[in-house]
Amino acid sequence: MSNLELAPSVMRFYGETVNEDDRLRTSADGRMELARTQELLRRFLPPAPARVLDVGGGTGIHADWLVRDGYDVTLVDPVPRHVESASAVCSAVVGDARDLSEPDDSFDVVQLLGPLYHLPDPKDRRTALAEAHRVVKPGGLVAAAAINRYASLFEHVTYAHLHTERIRDSVSKILETAVYDGVRGFTLSYFHRAEELVSELVASGLTDVQVFGIEGPAWSLVKTAEQQPGEGPTDELIASAMEAARMAEPYPELLAASSHLLAVGRAPADISGGGAR
Repeated sequence: MSNLELAPSVMRFYGETVNEDDRLRTSADGRMELARTQELLRRFLPPAPARVLDVGGGTGIHADWLVRDGYDVTLVDPVPRHVESASAVCSAVVGDARDLSEPDDSFDVVQLLGPLYHLPDPKDRRTALAEAHRVVKPGGLVAAAAINRYASLFEHVTYAHLHTERIRDSVSKILETAVYDGVRGFTLSYFHRAEELVSELVASGLTDVQVFGIEGPAWSLVKTAEQQPGEGPTDELIASAMEAARMAEPYPELLAASSHLLAVGRAPADISGGGAR
């Protein structure tokens, strides 16, 4: 992953294998993730028409609702087919979270709702967060999503195969190392603990950092109902799982049960009145 190249498995996975929008729009837990991400971000976003930089924004699934909310969105993504699709939604360019071309202090909001997933080297994650801090305005918002360290444990129970030797060994390795090598199925990935995600944002110079469990502690029940034989999750089950996510927010011990984490922080205000960071 030198010279700011993404691992081949990451580019292949998103460039050829999957459409991430489909997961967020069609699967039950994906719809929960999208709805809760919107819900959480809207608590912290400045009023429209603020400028938002959507780093690693894929085909524009988050840019779409932000534009409809009135925000001025620019999207950056390393996958050319993502950028081609996102161009129908907002201004979109090919780029890397670790080397943004945008000038210092130029956006009210910078969101990284995917880049940290695929940067297992802590130096790369530090660089990506430093770049987000660089381009956000003083006092501006930075939001970063992560896959929870324990997500694979819950997920593979929903598929009813965690007890098989191959899956058990694979998930055990993720729990021990926080990294999935991308050999089959998913791609090269890093799995955060909540406190680790917070510390990375704080180390980048952001303040007032908070972390939330996006889907909350009951998402795997919804996914199980979808994966196993039957009619799938009812609207009532999904609504209850969403409410569980909200009710869990004051209790940090429940963060470990969420599939994804969202951390938000702010760049320090420029009390001197001049100069880029």
